[in-house]
Amino acid sequence: MVRDLPLGLLLLAGSFLPALHGKGTQVGELPTRPFDALTIAVLGLECLPLAARRRRPAVSLALVSLGFAVDQLRGYHSVAGTALPLALISTGAHLERHRRSAALLFSVAYVPLAVALYRLGSGGETVSGFVTFYLALVLAWGVGAWLRSTRAAEADRRRRVAEDTRTAERTRIARELHDVVTHHVTAMVVQAEAARYLTAAPDRLDQTLTAVTDTGRRAISDLRHLLDLLNPDHGTDTGGGGTGGRTPPVGRLLTLVEQTRRAGQPVEFTEEGMPTEPTGSADLVAYRVVQEALTNALKYAHGSRTSVRVQHGGKEITVEVGTDGSGPAPASLGGSGRGLAGLRERVAVLGGEFSAGPADDGRFVVRARIPAGSPA
Repeated sequence: MVRDLPLGLLLLAGSFLPALHGKGTQVGELPTRPFDALTIAVLGLECLPLAARRRRPAVSLALVSLGFAVDQLRGYHSVAGTALPLALISTGAHLERHRRSAALLFSVAYVPLAVALYRLGSGGETVSGFVTFYLALVLAWGVGAWLRSTRAAEADRRRRVAEDTRTAERTRIARELHDVVTHHVTAMVVQAEAARYLTAAPDRLDQTLTAVTDTGRRAISDLRHLLDLLNPDHGTDTGGGGTGGRTPPVGRLLTLVEQTRRAGQPVEFTEEGMPTEPTGSADLVAYRVVQEALTNALKYAHGSRTSVRVQHGGKEITVEVGTDGSGPAPASLGGSGRGLAGLRERVAVLGGEFSAGPADDGRFVVRARIPAGSPA
């Protein structure tokens, strides 16, 4: 209301300028009369309610219409009459309830005003003139209704974008949790199962339990790191090269392989080349590919020989993880299939290629070609 009040004051002040006297809206053929003692009250009633044109549009339109009617019947014909179309536009744009009733009531109220002006003007104004003025007022209402529909469409678009963004973020968080939790918990389950058969070998039992403890600590650390990233106050300057620390540091692939070996999975690891420039999200995606492939190897081909080969090229990272024995697909053994599907989505976002399935030699092979340098 404070923002809209200056508009009403401006129209009110302009109405008293001598150069604009009699230059306002004139409906009917009533002669223009000079201002008198009633003029200030009439023009104030016509202009000042514009302050409530957005907060109370129906009340604003009713008061402005009353002031306009008195203005025309008294023959002031001031520029304050401009307040009527402004009030109509605002009502069409901001009135939320009883819109049809308000339009109908305004139309009905116009009829006695037109009749009164016709009689007072001795029939000088034709019926077509009154109809034309009414259609101009309807046009002003229509402009407000169009503004309202446009604003509603934009709000709906923003709401859909926000919902899509939230859905995408939930999917990304679920994918991260799946990658972090599934691998560590799978390793812990396999190690704990092995510990049941080592009660007669205290040294090996101690090593296995130590491995379970270390895996649990890494799981807690990774989960804490992920929760930190979800914290709105978490800064981006975490030493992660501009990726908010999401990319695992150099050497984490070897740690991942060692953890899988300690869970009883024989893994051959080969890493060729080193990234010579920032690789954006490519390092993280390569890490997740290896992590998911080793997790599936532990779950569905435990004890089978597994090979991991990671090659850092100038423009891409190539990952290949193969496990002896075809084995059923993860989804057929009760898995959700989310892991491989998530990897395919991750690689596709960066414009890479991903495949997973049985090879000609009977191994189950996961391959990924990940373009480096993408900030996605």
